[in-house]
Amino acid sequence: MEQISIPQKRFETMDRAFIKKLEEELKCKIAKGEDNEIIIEGEAYDEYNARAVIEAFGRGFEIRIARKLLDEDYFMKSISLKELFKNRDQVRRIKARLIGKEGKTKIYIESVSGSDIAVYGSRISLIGTIQEIEIAMAAVQVLINGGTHKKAYRLMENERRKSKEGVYNAGI
Repeated sequence: MEQISIPQKRFETMDRAFIKKLEEELKCKIAKGEDNEIIIEGEAYDEYNARAVIEAFGRGFEIRIARKLLDEDYFMKSISLKELFKNRDQVRRIKARLIGKEGKTKIYIESVSGSDIAVYGSRISLIGTIQEIEIAMAAVQVLINGGTHKKAYRLMENERRKSKEGVYNAGI
């Protein structure tokens, strides 16, 4: 049995129909407990997968994106801005830098890297392959450290180019 606590707003969106669909897909029994707790029961491997998907959902991803974690090539990486910055205004500022005006920064990082990004609460989370996450993290780290968007984009684009050249050269 696995137990995972997710944010209250995400917990509240999990109605019975949603849970039933998850149970079928994840091959586990899923129940809502107290204090925003989700209880997962099933075979160990299925529980592990269900936990990963529900944790990603709790971190702000749509369930269709969270389901990518069922593929063994996909992973999730999270950064707690609250641990990096003690001041709420700094956390808010970094979140705004990562999202960008009308979501353009987030969308651009996702399109170049191929990863999916969720900015929820005080966390930045990414889902993708190891390469996709590394490419996105190049830009995310620059923005967190106060660098310009131009520098973040250039570094990310260079990482992507290196990644593609590495794959191409490996095939020779």
